[in-house]
Amino acid sequence: METRIYRVIDANLNRYKEGLRVVEDIQRYVFDNKELSLRLKKLRHLGNLEIQKEAIKFRDSNHDVLKPTLEIELKRENLDSIITANLKRAQESARVLEECFKLSDAKISEIFKDARYELYDVEKQI
Repeated sequence: METRIYRVIDANLNRYKEGLRVVEDIQRYVFDNKELSLRLKKLRHLGNLEIQKEAIKFRDSNHDVLKPTLEIELKRENLDSIITANLKRAQESARVLEECFKLSDAKISEIFKDARYELYDVEKQI
C-alpha cells in the first residue's frame, strides 16, 4: 500500500472514533441508554486497529490545510444537532476507511462497510 494513504487512514480512524465517542457519551450520560451506548462502544472499538501504529507516523496535523475551524462547525443548536453531526462524521469516516482498505485488506474494508450500515440504523433508532 502506498504510504501516503496512511495519513488518510490515521485521520479517519480518529474521526470515526471521536464521532462515536461523542454520541456514545450523550446516550450514556444524558439519556442513560445502555443498549445504544454499548452498541456505539462496540462500533467505536472496531477502529482500534494495529495499522494505526504505523499510520500515526504519517500524521502531520500542524500542516493540515483544513485545520482552521469553519464557522459552521462552531454552531450547534441542541443535543440532536450534536448527535447528528457526530454520527455523520463517523459514517463518512467509515466510508473513507472502507475505500482505503480496499487497497490492502478487503476484510477490514468490509468491517467498515458493515459499521457504516449499522450507523445508519443507529441514526434511525435515535
